[in-house]
Amino acid sequence: MQTNVKVGDIMTRDVAYVTIPGDREQVLEILREKQISGVPVVKDGKLVGIITRSDLLRNPSENQIAMLMTRNPISVTPDATLENAAMLMVEHNIQRLPVVEDGKLVGIITVRDIINAIAELDIMEDVNKYLASRVVAVWSETPLPVVGMIMELADVKACPVLTSELELAGVVRDKDLIMYSVVEDSLHHSDMSSASDEDEWTWESMRDTLKLYYSVSRIKLQDIPVKDAMKETPTVSLNGAYVSEVARLMRRKDIEQVPVVTASNRLYGMVCDKDLIKCLID
Repeated sequence: MQTNVKVGDIMTRDVAYVTIPGDREQVLEILREKQISGVPVVKDGKLVGIITRSDLLRNPSENQIAMLMTRNPISVTPDATLENAAMLMVEHNIQRLPVVEDGKLVGIITVRDIINAIAELDIMEDVNKYLASRVVAVWSETPLPVVGMIMELADVKACPVLTSELELAGVVRDKDLIMYSVVEDSLHHSDMSSASDEDEWTWESMRDTLKLYYSVSRIKLQDIPVKDAMKETPTVSLNGAYVSEVARLMRRKDIEQVPVVTASNRLYGMVCDKDLIKCLID
């Protein structure tokens, strides 16, 4: 589908970013303050990486941005087409593309930016064509740390939350996990042994033990049921919703996923923004 829209027309120019060297606390602060899911990493004005909520949750003990970020991220130029940006996001399963000119960061385009454009295009295709191929649901009483592990193992960014009656209660997103996370510092020790007798065959050889103490920071999710962290979310009916209608709902409610439900409020499927943008490249 040709839209004649360029990346430079809809990209965000005032980009939140982090620099290296830096630590995880800086990233967490920006993600929480800006309510975003990832930021570019810059060194001396040049784009060198990108870091996301998933990177933080996947590596809870790592502190340095340089070790957490994805290096040499896929990027686009301002004159790239909207369809080209959507194709890159779908092919590489990514949520955002830094926009660069001569190696310098000049903007960022996200799935949300493309959804906002789709909302203006009045695309009348049935949204059921773009249902997520895989949905991982959790029970409303599941502890939040368990939900975090489920999302990590299943590699999903959101889970619908079901009641004991199998009705849809809401949706929990990786954004919600970040909001309910705390950074804990602890002191650990490691025993390192060094032989004082170089004859390894001597049973009576004496060994010296050196205890190393080191500090470890970990991201920990609060031990609360997921129902206390989830967000109630608007739904669309199994019958009748079309692409631009759902895109407008996502834009209006600032959400990335919309559950599709039956008349009895039973979950039928999920429409995710990253799937909805496929309408531009089908």
